[in-house]
Amino acid sequence: MVRDLNGQSTQPHAHSLRQSESFVWGRTSVSLRANAPRDMMGIYPTYGNDGEMSTILPSSAEPSSDQSGRRDAALALGVELNALLSASRALTERTAATFHPDLQPAAFHLARWLYAYGPANPSTLAEAVAMDRSSTSNLIGRMKTLGLIESTPDPSDRRAVKVSLTSAGESRVVDALDLRGATFFERTRDWSIDNLRAFTSLLHSFNASPEK
Repeated sequence: MVRDLNGQSTQPHAHSLRQSESFVWGRTSVSLRANAPRDMMGIYPTYGNDGEMSTILPSSAEPSSDQSGRRDAALALGVELNALLSASRALTERTAATFHPDLQPAAFHLARWLYAYGPANPSTLAEAVAMDRSSTSNLIGRMKTLGLIESTPDPSDRRAVKVSLTSAGESRVVDALDLRGATFFERTRDWSIDNLRAFTSLLHSFNASPEK
């Protein structure tokens, strides 16, 4: 199953998250392209350059004033992108801790996938979140011990099992996603609709640009 805007069940997508994602951000369904950033806002202090990406552009011989201005603008954009990525990591860690403070952040990625898509075989879950099967199995075992996940026989293959969130696990995912959503909407609360649309359009153009 997949959750809609109100957290209700709808029909699942036939593909994995890495191919074309429709994911829950806060308790709002957000469609993402493959490889698009998944965690976009944070509330911890951030730094202009934390090693995430270089803000030094390739040098060119005696740039013109227009080239120099473009260089400065591109460097300023790089600084802001570094801050965004740093904030993203901080929020991911805080969200994961809200899910369960005794689990690795990777456990939350498994849990929110199950929340969005419903029961799955461990191997399917590992592939969907791009995690190796051994690590996935260890995390599933830990989450079962904590009462967050349960396993049942796979009706299509009695030799296999499917894992799903328990009611306690689902409740913790909702709390964690609500934190993420609240952080995002707080950041953009005072923005005009025109500014929101302009920012969205620019980010879309940036994310859609092919790598060279």
